[in-house]
Amino acid sequence: MKRSLVVMKLPLQWLWIAMASATLMAEESTGRAPVEPDRLPAPDQEVAEVTPAIEKLEDGQMKIGQVTFDPRSRRIRFPAAINQTEGLLEFLIVHQNGKIHESLLVTDISATNLNLAFKLLRYKASRELYYKLEADGTHTSEFQEATPEEKRESRIRILVEREVDGRTESIPVREWINHATTEQSMPDSPWVYGGSFLYNGRFVAESTGDLAAIFLSNTALINFSGKDNELDEVWLPHPTRVPPEGTPVTVIIEPYKS
Repeated sequence: MKRSLVVMKLPLQWLWIAMASATLMAEESTGRAPVEPDRLPAPDQEVAEVTPAIEKLEDGQMKIGQVTFDPRSRRIRFPAAINQTEGLLEFLIVHQNGKIHESLLVTDISATNLNLAFKLLRYKASRELYYKLEADGTHTSEFQEATPEEKRESRIRILVEREVDGRTESIPVREWINHATTEQSMPDSPWVYGGSFLYNGRFVAESTGDLAAIFLSNTALINFSGKDNELDEVWLPHPTRVPPEGTPVTVIIEPYKS
């Protein structure tokens, strides 16, 4: 894939626009920014700042860091690797400095860059899978609200692409995840882009490394919407389909079509 010579710096105003909607929704639903004390970094913990830059490619695609996205198809692509082939799964994708003991895939991309790609492709963040929180940050049993448009424009499908015997293979990632009780593959339910949130001026998904969660997480950028997404002891890597640990893959995100 050839790149053009033009590299465009993303203005700080764009970064604010990309994050503001998630922050406002969080504050409106709870009266304050949500808190997850057991997951957020300590106030004095250093978190590297991200300076996004948009690169224009010759084929019409765009690139932010390692995240490539296509304004026409609204597809997003980024590199990852197999993190585990056995053991319970709570996450689909985490940053390499995140919760790697419970995630199928690991990556080193920036959550901020991925979130900006979603915003620039006109996806709408839906908070319907985020629990409402008490003033002290503890979960309630109720979910936050989302408009019909937010629900419609937040649905995505996640695929994985890899090289097999000299050819490129692309399949829905759900085929790599099994239910421990039924021993069936994960159902073809949409994943939902929720957008995570800002807390004390920090983008939480960037701080925690939580990119895509199977077991519902308020901090994750993306959550699985299907049955048993509130259980943390039912999802496992498929025993025969998942490639060996360390195998490089490309994650593909696209609009969900039922």
